[in-house]
Amino acid sequence: MKEEEIRPKKIFDEYLSLCAADTQRYFASAPRFEIGCPACGAAGEPSFEKNGFCYALCLDCQTLYVNPRPEAAAFASYYTEAPSVRYWATTFYQATAEARREKIWKHKAGQIYDIVVQYCNGSAEIIDIGGGYGVFAEEMEKLSGDPVTIIEPGPELAAVCRGRNLSVVEKFLEDVNSCDLPEGRKVFVSFELIEHLHTPELFFEQLYILMAPGDHFVFTTLSGTGLDIRVLWSQSKSVSPPHHLNFFNPESVEILLRRIGFEGITVTTPGRLDLDILQKSGEQVQDRFWRTFLQRMNDENKIQWQELIASSGWSSHMMVQCTKPVIPND
Repeated sequence: MKEEEIRPKKIFDEYLSLCAADTQRYFASAPRFEIGCPACGAAGEPSFEKNGFCYALCLDCQTLYVNPRPEAAAFASYYTEAPSVRYWATTFYQATAEARREKIWKHKAGQIYDIVVQYCNGSAEIIDIGGGYGVFAEEMEKLSGDPVTIIEPGPELAAVCRGRNLSVVEKFLEDVNSCDLPEGRKVFVSFELIEHLHTPELFFEQLYILMAPGDHFVFTTLSGTGLDIRVLWSQSKSVSPPHHLNFFNPESVEILLRRIGFEGITVTTPGRLDLDILQKSGEQVQDRFWRTFLQRMNDENKIQWQELIASSGWSSHMMVQCTKPVIPND
């Protein structure tokens, strides 16, 4: 898979340009507050500034995060009103939906279905948090034959999902009640959402409340210790405020989940784009080893190295599975 297939450069660059304008509109005058590391709580060390947002690096667990952080109200307005959000929900999704269906969502649906078969005897209510354009839900319903419930606060995306005859709860997860969700054994999923959260701990605490003992949660997010993000650092397009505020990593995300109470935590980094992203970044790659390697890389060793990066935990695409523990009877 190549990045151009799922993030066409022209469209993605226009999106980033709109984001830069929206950053000034929604966040320039917003109050900001110092926070500790969203994973372990330790104080972070200032690392760099981008688009008016400062990023700190936790020296204890290596989480990269925005600090100081604008108030939550600014993000709520941004995600429901901003032109860049509307562009993402319409132009970007429309242009890439089918490519993402083939390259990403069919595979993701297969992975989740395998989890349902393995842990839930093949039957569970799937709750897709931040369901976007609804393509994953469509593919999941094809496999399982059961409806998927989407939690999507964005008005444009929620409307698109309803237009696809999908069940939608138009709320932020923090505002969802158990009565909004179907009854029965559940597998909650969330793809590329955690990096956006204003207060990750609050999100996970609310999710933990909504889950019944034995329910599963599977999510993907960006790893801040992943190869392309570490090499490009502030120049990485993945580091894109006001969207991406939290860059956990395989170690730090487990710290956070265990603090909330989750168990059965498994973390993998099954990414396929790290080297492709670096290869396209040209002069932005300053490290001499990687510049030399990328210049001399051929298709065969590109595949070999990408497989090594993914299997050894150093890809920037991270997938996490955890459960709410079952309390044994006395």
